[in-house]
Amino acid sequence: MKLSQENGIDLSQVKGTGTGGRVTRKDLQSIIESGNIPTAASAPATPAPQVAAPVAQPAAVSAGVAPQAAAPQAKPEPINIPTAVGDKEIPVSGIRKAIAANMLRSKHEAPHAWTMIEVDATNLVKYRDAEKGAFKKNEGYNLTYFAFFVKAIAQALKEFPQINSMWAGDKIIQKKDINISIAVATEDALFVPVIKNADEKTIKGIAREITELAGKVRAGKLKSEDMQGGTFTVNNTGSFGSIQSQGIINYPQAAILQVEAIVKRPVIVDGMIAVRDMVNLCMSLDHRVLDGLVCGKFLGRVKEIIENMSKENTSIY
Repeated sequence: MKLSQENGIDLSQVKGTGTGGRVTRKDLQSIIESGNIPTAASAPATPAPQVAAPVAQPAAVSAGVAPQAAAPQAKPEPINIPTAVGDKEIPVSGIRKAIAANMLRSKHEAPHAWTMIEVDATNLVKYRDAEKGAFKKNEGYNLTYFAFFVKAIAQALKEFPQINSMWAGDKIIQKKDINISIAVATEDALFVPVIKNADEKTIKGIAREITELAGKVRAGKLKSEDMQGGTFTVNNTGSFGSIQSQGIINYPQAAILQVEAIVKRPVIVDGMIAVRDMVNLCMSLDHRVLDGLVCGKFLGRVKEIIENMSKENTSIY
């Protein structure tokens, strides 16, 4: 019942395969995966088109695919959850509904796989810490670790263009431009503004855009065009202390990469124990588009770039 309500499925139009013709969870999951959702107003429909998001469009449209008109569907009935004195009911906003719809579609349609790589960021930490004071004084905004990671990922995407792709049903679209969506959260919503042509920007330029886009989100001034055209998403989960996480792919992109917290850990270096600044990079991928081999090579290249970042061979400007 819950699954049918969440997806607007009219159970009277579903032929059950269970005992005595009962509708089973497996029946509903097969319908959801096929995209042919039978509603009260119609016979089984064609695959549901993407729902257009509100003006302040979150993840649902960040990849740059033009939203289509929503097909009429039966409104899911509210789930009856018992409440007690002191419980608080919070209405679901339009933005939250759009986020939920996009996340649900991503999980239902894209077969998610997950992989992680451990990176030694000791040289990067030393370099950034030595430069951040002068940078803030000269530029007026922070030189964050995240800017270095976005730069490294953009460079690796240029070398592995398969990762910068999207699923289009009967074909895979490999995008030429490298436009990186970055996740920015507020108290009640998640937005994914886009850094356009990130591979052509310096670390300074990326740091400036991160600051400006995050500022627009928190001031409520983000425009729909700020979220259009994303081809790959990078999420700074480490900003709130996470060391390992599994992101949901920003549909219809093929992958999302989570940059976790940089933490000091004892590791073996040249046969001896040393304290190093380590970070995990976690990647969720659409297995229809990508396989483990190319994703492993891509993450290996990101690791190589980050571990070799230093004042001698990495320019901020």
